[in-house]
Amino acid sequence: MRATLGLIVTAAIASLVLPSIAAQAQSNEMRSYQVRPAGKQNYVAPKQSTGTPGRGAGNSGGARPPRGGGHGGRHGGHGSVPGWVGPAVGVIGGIIATMPPADAAPPPGRFIDDPNFVDDDDMPLRSARRPPPRRPQTARRARSGVPPASETRMVPDEVVIELPNTVSAQQVEALQRRYRLERLESRTMTLAGTTYYRWRIPDRRSVAAVVRALEANTAVASAQPNYLFTLQQSAPEKTGPTEVKADPERDTPPRAAGAKAGNMRAGDPAQYALAKLRLGEAHALADGDNVLVAVIDSGVDLDHPELKGAVAGTFDTLTSPPKPHLHGTAIAALIAGQGRLKGAAPAARLLAIRAFDPDGGGAAATTFNILKGIDWAVENHARIVNMSFAGPADPAIQRAIEAANKKGVVSIAAAGNGGPKSPPLYPAAYPGVIAVAATDANDRIFKGSNRGRHIAVAAPGVDIFVAIPDGGYQMSSGTSYSAAEVSGIVALMIQRRPGLTPAAIRAMLMATAKDLGPRGRDNDFGAGLADAYRALTEEPSRVSNAR
Repeated sequence: MRATLGLIVTAAIASLVLPSIAAQAQSNEMRSYQVRPAGKQNYVAPKQSTGTPGRGAGNSGGARPPRGGGHGGRHGGHGSVPGWVGPAVGVIGGIIATMPPADAAPPPGRFIDDPNFVDDDDMPLRSARRPPPRRPQTARRARSGVPPASETRMVPDEVVIELPNTVSAQQVEALQRRYRLERLESRTMTLAGTTYYRWRIPDRRSVAAVVRALEANTAVASAQPNYLFTLQQSAPEKTGPTEVKADPERDTPPRAAGAKAGNMRAGDPAQYALAKLRLGEAHALADGDNVLVAVIDSGVDLDHPELKGAVAGTFDTLTSPPKPHLHGTAIAALIAGQGRLKGAAPAARLLAIRAFDPDGGGAAATTFNILKGIDWAVENHARIVNMSFAGPADPAIQRAIEAANKKGVVSIAAAGNGGPKSPPLYPAAYPGVIAVAATDANDRIFKGSNRGRHIAVAAPGVDIFVAIPDGGYQMSSGTSYSAAEVSGIVALMIQRRPGLTPAAIRAMLMATAKDLGPRGRDNDFGAGLADAYRALTEEPSRVSNAR
């Protein structure tokens, strides 16, 4: 009688509970849902057997049910509930054990965190790598391009964005409309394999806000401000007249007849840097013959007596009318001059890139124009890029320099004229760039020279006798000139050993430098004063990787 009553109760409860449970299971597309134990990310619970509840097979290998009828033992239930209730509670317990939590909606199959696991109803669980979902191609975004809150060295109403070359013209236009921007120019960059755009912000939104919004779009590879950079020269240290004009009879360059070490002039007596850097001795071994040096700077006076025949190519990143500028002319002549002056690599060939616009006082260049200059230099097989300018950290320029480095291009930069309390300036402070500090005729550090752990070597930069437009000369100071001298030394090294890598060149320059200041490497002079002769004669195998 009691057994019969138990079966009746079980049937009644089942008839009430099972339809609603079945409907819920169907709506959730549930298959054998299991709960993951805490702390086990890839846990997959075993499938339960289909034995009769209350007869021992119901929980074989599974999680232990509550005490009572659902135990699965041979005696029905062992709890405090009378044994005749066991079958009913066993059925209900087995049903409840398969119900998901109320707030869960798992996908079909087992619920596990690792997307590399897949389930198949007809096969055992296995580990497999799913193909990645299709998405728009994006370049790496190592870090955000949103500028620091205190940064002001940027064009206030422009952004520079990078898009994969797979993005269509229609998608580009849609981005412009969505973010309310006006396109100014674009360039497909060989180094990056992407296209950079310069866009204007027409409605007074902040650059940071626009960059942040653009970075949220997965089609955008990178976004950042159009930063501003300045040339690194200062007023002459000495008083009195500093400018002189060229004498055509005295300053006729021998380049047209073939400028080789045997027939080069010794340089002007005012060029104390020649002796400091031991360039006279080095020129007996190499003169930089046909090594291509890119100069990213202001306009170069191509007709100056120092530069006749020295410039192999020019590239203008600006839209303003080109005109020679004193800084670009001075840097070019310090590297490859061969008239009244003697350049550090007098037979080198220059790629003159105009990126700095002198209008409005000091000359400045933007991220976008410098990027175009670096890209053009590498396209035209430059082995060295001279960067006698400084400014803020710029993610796009850093990536361009790193890409050029991988192609064997040596990047040399002025440390900057911010002085001992200045934070690091860029591109000099990027890893892999040869950062050059400035010294005077007595091997003392230039008071305006930046300091820091990133300084590689030093070179003369105080009261340097330089060429200026219209055939003139003057004294000037700055780390710009120090960088140019080292660029010339590197051209000599490459002529002598064309297979040297950028890292090997940096290591050799530092290992052969004349130690200045505190013993060993320091934040003022780096490894010391560059020594062109030792850099040419030292065997690379004997040079450890200086850091």
